[in-house]
Amino acid sequence: MGPNHWGEWYHQCVGKHQSPINIVEHDVEIVELPKLRFVNFDLKIEEVELHNNGHTVVLLIRHGPLPIILGGPLTGKYQFAQLHFHWGQNDAEGSENRINNGSFPMELHVVFFKASYGSFKEATEHPDGLTVLSFLYSTSRQSNPTYDKFVQMLPMVEKPKSSTIITNFPTFDDLTLTDRDAYFTYGGSLTTPPCSEVVTWIEFKKTIPLSHNQIQYFRQLNDHNGKLLHNFRPVQPLYGRTIRLSISPEWNTLFSDVEKNNKATPRNDGMGIKIRNFSIYKIAVFAVFVIISRIVS
Repeated sequence: MGPNHWGEWYHQCVGKHQSPINIVEHDVEIVELPKLRFVNFDLKIEEVELHNNGHTVVLLIRHGPLPIILGGPLTGKYQFAQLHFHWGQNDAEGSENRINNGSFPMELHVVFFKASYGSFKEATEHPDGLTVLSFLYSTSRQSNPTYDKFVQMLPMVEKPKSSTIITNFPTFDDLTLTDRDAYFTYGGSLTTPPCSEVVTWIEFKKTIPLSHNQIQYFRQLNDHNGKLLHNFRPVQPLYGRTIRLSISPEWNTLFSDVEKNNKATPRNDGMGIKIRNFSIYKIAVFAVFVIISRIVS
């Protein structure tokens, strides 16, 4: 049963707060949220289980410190539950969320539940129960050394329902090695049934580089019908939801300085129009931010 038929069995799959979505950058609201805090992301994990569930490859922590996330758009502390990946049959597709209608070859979802609810199951009963840290991947000519050990273990879970244990797993900082200051956030859902609309999405703007060969390891995994090559849900309607882009204090300071300058010195643009609207300047500065981010990534 494909995604287009999920709503016949799970009513939330046709709700008004579904994920994934297409993020259009010029429509986002730019904000400076409290800094995200990544607790235990710098600690090595003694033992993890890698599991092919027939839809994706899932990583569970068996022994070691559990990562915690708090701050940003979140109220309270969120505890790690699992992480998994989405990919396509080639480097032109694979991510679930899109940016400006563009897809990426792969996407990582690190799933957390609100610790005060006690369990993942209970958290799914509350609108603020879950948060997903989403990282997009881009292809690079060079391999990403922090992923070498991980991808080389994937053949151990080539068959559906197979599992393997990895010891001395890299830190979560290594796994998510990218700029984590700029991110999009919105209210959404799980991207598989029951599509519960209980997720605060945190979608990082900067990509994680992997080589084509490293991504190919994921494409060698099997589901019950053969190669597992298309495990991403199509984008869902936004239905008027607000997407916010949280940026670093340095960029917000720049915006504030421009706004003050604009208010203090309204000027004529040469065509008899006085420019007093800060949003014009803000968009221009944000455009530079977007261009620089794309060059760096």
